[in-house]
Amino acid sequence: MRTIIKYMILTDTHTHLYSEEFDQDRTEVIQRAIDKGITRMFIPAIDSNYVHKMYDLERQFPENVFLMMGLHPTYVKENYLEELAKVEEAFAQRKFCAVGEIGVDLYWDKSFLKQQQYAFQHQIQLAKKYQLGINIHCRDAFEETFEVLESEKGAELFGIFHCFSGDLEQAKRAISMGMKLGIGGVATFKNGKIDQFLNEIDLQHIVLETDSPYLAPAPFRGKRNESSYIQIVAEKLSEIYQVPVVEIARITTENSKAIFGI
Repeated sequence: MRTIIKYMILTDTHTHLYSEEFDQDRTEVIQRAIDKGITRMFIPAIDSNYVHKMYDLERQFPENVFLMMGLHPTYVKENYLEELAKVEEAFAQRKFCAVGEIGVDLYWDKSFLKQQQYAFQHQIQLAKKYQLGINIHCRDAFEETFEVLESEKGAELFGIFHCFSGDLEQAKRAISMGMKLGIGGVATFKNGKIDQFLNEIDLQHIVLETDSPYLAPAPFRGKRNESSYIQIVAEKLSEIYQVPVVEIARITTENSKAIFGI
């Protein structure tokens, strides 16, 4: 049985709580996380179809749910310029905590690479305009992602490399560009590999995430993920770094504040 340490605040920097997979028990899922000390949950956007559900979540849990805005690379299709215009319109109307999730994904479809890179760069520039961090999605596309980041690197560029799955050199490269590494359930996988070098990365560069409902940590791998499981990730990092879980929670939450300003 896991011991819940009172007053320990954990932060889930990436959770898709608006997903259809939570339609039957969304409120219970969020309350379960809050009860376990996960009181800060950051919600990335994917496209305009889910924005109303994001706003509903924020209204229901204004002290716990914080919204990003952006166009996810796998949703960059023929209408991507129209979707980007909606992103810009949203930023003009209200505040968000970051631009995301944005980036390059070549796992499912390579035919929109140039459009994905354009959308990525365009949204980085939007983040700079509003002095916000970015939340990067990168799958099977490290070089294509870094190509855009290199063109935009500088003091104004900062954010989170969500669900980081690269090697040590790629981790160092991302950090050199102002990124923190989003670490989630993959760190608990036997074949995840990240746990083999993570202790060579200073904790000041790490934030926690679930990417729920995806990538549930062991022993729940293959099942629906949820924000309450961030405690399992924190416990794994406690093993890797040989520091108490409460210290993992404190440092990674402070790191998230540096990115989101919340």
